[in-house]
Amino acid sequence: MRDEGGVLGALLENGARSLNLDLPAGAIKAFELFYELLESRNMAVNLTAITDAVDVARLHFLDSIALLNAVRFKGSRVIDVGSGAGLPGIAIKIAEPSAALTLLDSSGKRTAFLSELIAALGIDAECVNARAEDAARTLLYREKYDFAVSRAVARLNVLCELCLPFIRVGGLFIAMKGVDTADELSEAGNAIENLGAEFRECFDYIIPGTEIHHRAVLIQKTSETPAKYPRRFARIQKAPL
Repeated sequence: MRDEGGVLGALLENGARSLNLDLPAGAIKAFELFYELLESRNMAVNLTAITDAVDVARLHFLDSIALLNAVRFKGSRVIDVGSGAGLPGIAIKIAEPSAALTLLDSSGKRTAFLSELIAALGIDAECVNARAEDAARTLLYREKYDFAVSRAVARLNVLCELCLPFIRVGGLFIAMKGVDTADELSEAGNAIENLGAEFRECFDYIIPGTEIHHRAVLIQKTSETPAKYPRRFARIQKAPL
């Protein structure tokens, strides 16, 4: 559904104010262009089930930039694992242009869309078409990032094995989840320890304009991830840590 009357921009301005975030000049126009491209390419690429301008503004864009209240992205290196439609990575980059962003996705169609999107937005970001478990075993990407972020729907123990190998010692994995994460955190305890990390905290927030409570689970890298991780994805699924 097209953004008639600039509703998306108004929602983003008010939402950012509710989050106490000062968006840089041009950010609202960038988000509007992001939405236009998302809306026009979605049928062909199957990027998102959320298409209404109001819902995209709140459930995609504001949900993503709420992470700027959880950690300081300024001047950091960020990898968005399983980026899909570019969320939360491109939204973070729009709101904090100084972040150096890598977008990782296993789908060639999605990375083609991401490449088109960053070119249209005029932002500097790297698109990588690869499986996370393959990219994380290369020297180019292994333990090179301050933050790995993911909105993927996989269980936390699986996400930890896919994402923690990208993060430098001292960096953070930020997993975007609902607020009911107690079972997943307990289940992921062994994975977190074996991968050289520790649970730091949960950052809870309400998406502006909604009553939806979300949570960012912050897991800190404390030592190098053993070379044998990540394993092949079939093995990760069959026998999670």
